[in-house]
Amino acid sequence: MSKLKISPKRYIQGFLVIVLILGWARELSPSLSYNADQKASADSLATVVKDSLEKVQAYNDSIAEVERLKAEMRKPQTVKNTDEKAENSVSADNRKVVELKNEPGFVPHRLYSVWGNRGGSFKVAFPDDNETQLVAAKKNGVEVVKSREDAELRKDELVYVGANPYYFVDDLNNSVPYLVPKAAVLMQDIGKAFFDSLQVKGFPLQKLVVTSVLRSQEDVAKLQRRNQNATTQSCHQYGTTVDIAYNRYKVVADPEGDARRAVSNDTLKWILSEVLYDMRQQGRCFVKHEVKQGCFHLTVR
Repeated sequence: MSKLKISPKRYIQGFLVIVLILGWARELSPSLSYNADQKASADSLATVVKDSLEKVQAYNDSIAEVERLKAEMRKPQTVKNTDEKAENSVSADNRKVVELKNEPGFVPHRLYSVWGNRGGSFKVAFPDDNETQLVAAKKNGVEVVKSREDAELRKDELVYVGANPYYFVDDLNNSVPYLVPKAAVLMQDIGKAFFDSLQVKGFPLQKLVVTSVLRSQEDVAKLQRRNQNATTQSCHQYGTTVDIAYNRYKVVADPEGDARRAVSNDTLKWILSEVLYDMRQQGRCFVKHEVKQGCFHLTVR
């Protein structure tokens, strides 16, 4: 014969029944009543039992809530609205742009370029020829550097720009990576502004590619032997002038991470043209759109 198992809850309920019966019996027969101390002890015990029952009920409620939450988590997750769908589909490098768009008062930046919007064409927007830039180069630059060894000795006048977080200096065959401080600051600001424009327009980061910097007299002479159209009056000799490619860019990405979204060179050129147009309008540089060389030729003012 199996033993009868009584749970703590049933035991407490039975005890309360006995207490109630004794109270009823005391009302019917005063002779059965407790003295004052016994009554106080019984009341205290009843309070303890009541508190225990309340704690048991609270525990049971918490268990039920936990089970409800588990069941909720097991349900398939669905996207509630189109805004959440858009956020989930955005790659990590563009997530900052999504956060900006959710900020109150945020106005998305359109892609204007200078073609048909700010001057009509690159030729019209950037008309500064070599003669115009040469005047600024002589005014703001150093004396003509005779050789690359001479450039190394002019470090009190020139700044090394071969490594920069905002732009990439290409393999230089006809120049060396040195600029006057004013031009170095300009290039830094152009690179930062290009980064900012890419971010706010929702494009992956790309570094600008610098293809030509300071040219010594020896570099100019070598260039003329290969290219008869190369001028001896080159602005690059003064450390004030830079060529920025508009058909090549350096992707900023983790080599072991996910591949970045591809962006056409034309689109990047339009964004770069906006940056250079603004810099020119601010009076910081002269800019020429070079068709054959595939670059923007600019000189600090």
